[in-house]
Amino acid sequence: MSSEEAERRGEHTRKWLVVLDDTEECGKAVTFAAYRVRRTGGTIALLVVIEPDQFQHWIGVEKVMRAEAMQIAETLFEQYESKIRDCGDIAVERVVREGARADAIEALIDEDRDIVILVLAAGTSAEGPGPLVSSIASRGANALPIPVAIVPGTLSDEEIEALS
Repeated sequence: MSSEEAERRGEHTRKWLVVLDDTEECGKAVTFAAYRVRRTGGTIALLVVIEPDQFQHWIGVEKVMRAEAMQIAETLFEQYESKIRDCGDIAVERVVREGARADAIEALIDEDRDIVILVLAAGTSAEGPGPLVSSIASRGANALPIPVAIVPGTLSDEEIEALS
């Protein structure tokens, strides 16, 4: 059943939102979400945010850079969807947005009431949990209308599965 059909019937598909990037810890967030959805049901919404400051060039260059960014997004989707398939038969939704990452995340959560949790993974460096976790945390505890799960980046996939 599509999300539109579910909404017409008054039903909602619970979505776990994961923001994709090329960091190692991103895979930890995907793994956690996949095992939780496998256990509790729902859909994983994979979000790639393309930041517009990449395109502040001439029109011809802008088109090439936007196409390259979309190709990178496609590669991320394929990579992480493969990881999700390894966890089971789990529904996945792809979302691409342009803008500042934290703003794009907040806007998507405001628009899609089926998103019930945002899953992030903390970085493993000594500099802190990473820019996305820091950005979301700096907005305050009540900035988002949903819970935020932060998965330690040091956990193995086996440890994440056991916790899930």
